[in-house]
Amino acid sequence: MIEIKDFTFRYRESSSPVVEGINLVIPDGAFVGITGSAGSGKSTLTYAMNGIVPHCYPGDFFGSVTVGGLDTCEASLTDISRIVGSVCQDIDSQIVTSIVEDEMLYGLENFGFAHDQIEGRIGRALADMGIADLRSRVIASLSGGQKQKVAIASILALEPKVLVLDEPTAELDPASSLQVFGLLARYAREHGTTVVVVEQKIALLSQFADMLVIVDGGKIRFADAPADVLAYSEELLEIGVNCPRATTLMNRLAATGLYAGPVCRDVEEACRALSEVIL
Repeated sequence: MIEIKDFTFRYRESSSPVVEGINLVIPDGAFVGITGSAGSGKSTLTYAMNGIVPHCYPGDFFGSVTVGGLDTCEASLTDISRIVGSVCQDIDSQIVTSIVEDEMLYGLENFGFAHDQIEGRIGRALADMGIADLRSRVIASLSGGQKQKVAIASILALEPKVLVLDEPTAELDPASSLQVFGLLARYAREHGTTVVVVEQKIALLSQFADMLVIVDGGKIRFADAPADVLAYSEELLEIGVNCPRATTLMNRLAATGLYAGPVCRDVEEACRALSEVIL
């Protein structure tokens, strides 16, 4: 679904590239988590996927980025947005209406969907996000988590082939973050949608993602299954990516020869592994 070849980009106002020599292939229907330290270039990488770079942020663009067969440099932003739906970090800046239903209608009407399709799309998207009961609510009265789900639902109503989200849980508590990721993972499975999420919470990503991409200094350091990436917890820590403590503990035990099992991604897995080690 997404193929990035030798991608390098320098913003017009910058003296050096923010990403350089990026090569990445994301299969159709994959759930991909992208993380890295602040300023590593992870957001710019997603901007290339949804066409914001170079259409909205001009600069020096080298290499190629294709999404669903479209070259993001050559295709118009409108054509790209028919394939790629995006949810930005600042939800309030993305919401343009005052009522949930109107927010759902806004994108559908702008893209010219037939009226006999609109009701079904709104109903399915709200149901997929578990917020059908919010349809008539004033958006200003919603919690941060509810606003987040409305923003995602308004994109899902367009039924994009790719969904790109930039730190969708930045302002959410752990329970709400887990719920949002669970809903996204279920939607991806049921609809075959490719989901790309930029997120600082690597523990959350490792629980749901098929692939973890670690960006460091504008380059991809790792791009593999979560367990294979988390095996390098010490190296990740050195570049500013904090692994779950349970993962770091079990990796250190493995390094000393006290544990020889699979990488543990959370406390539950670590507890099971430790019980076997102690016994």
